[in-house]
Amino acid sequence: MARIDTLMDTLYPPLEPFAEQQLPVQDGHVLHVEHCGNPQGFPALFLHGGPGSQTRPLHRRFFDPGFYRIVLFDQRGCGRSTPLGRTVDNTTRHLVEDIEVLRSQLGAERLMLFGGSWGATLALAYATAHPQRVAAMVLRGIFLGSRPEVDWYLGGLGELLPQAWEALAQGESEGVLARYHALVSRRDEAAARRWLAYEEAVMALDSGSRNGSDVENPGAVLARARVQLHYLAHDCFLAPDELVSRLPRIGDLPVRIVQGERDRVCPPGAALAVAKRLPGAELRLVERGGHSAAAPEMAQALRQATDELREHLRGAGTR
Repeated sequence: MARIDTLMDTLYPPLEPFAEQQLPVQDGHVLHVEHCGNPQGFPALFLHGGPGSQTRPLHRRFFDPGFYRIVLFDQRGCGRSTPLGRTVDNTTRHLVEDIEVLRSQLGAERLMLFGGSWGATLALAYATAHPQRVAAMVLRGIFLGSRPEVDWYLGGLGELLPQAWEALAQGESEGVLARYHALVSRRDEAAARRWLAYEEAVMALDSGSRNGSDVENPGAVLARARVQLHYLAHDCFLAPDELVSRLPRIGDLPVRIVQGERDRVCPPGAALAVAKRLPGAELRLVERGGHSAAAPEMAQALRQATDELREHLRGAGTR
């Protein structure tokens, strides 16, 4: 197969939202939501990664805009949602409730969920809580929110990135997560930047190069690091093996799992574990794929997954 060189070869063309809103939810949080594609189309909800990241224009382009109503939102405390960086009343349970608010506002009986990394965690959390409200899922680079996965992120990957790890640990390799959680909670901007610099180095394992941080504003730096550390320090507010044990609730729901064989951030083990427990799942291992959804081979597989699900969703109905 010929190598795919650009995203323009693989994804749908850039598009702009036909509507944007600031949606109040419980506890004083307000979500930034955008709607793209077909206003009467099947609702596809994009769940961004992180925790602590945000939606971006690229995320609109994994979906056929003629078929899907593409809904993207910045999670509590993230991106253009307000209050920025707020961690009070900000847990996985709250985010699952927010998805329910969005679904209800759309007037949709069921949603198609699309999530990668932390977004896949959240998709599984919602689907196991509200299986009757999910019509299909596309999951990438699955992360189950477990302590061993976080330990790998800091310990195992740190061994592959000794300079980045030393810049983060600063000679104290024990208790790094708890230490940075405390520092960033006290609004230590330098600590937040070190934390995000390590994340950037980890993500660059896919491409071999760094793109440079796109988070320059001190408020945005602190917010992103604060939300991420808040979740990781609390095991993503999930009990051990909670998601895996609840997978039978999903039944034979059609699920496409796109996993990069070279993904070192979220290695294939979690994707394999989920695929084995979901009778409706199809696991697509991408030979040259890493963690990034923007890499051409991964992007092609993700678009193919949303395209394949159109046939299933045409007769599913949303109301």
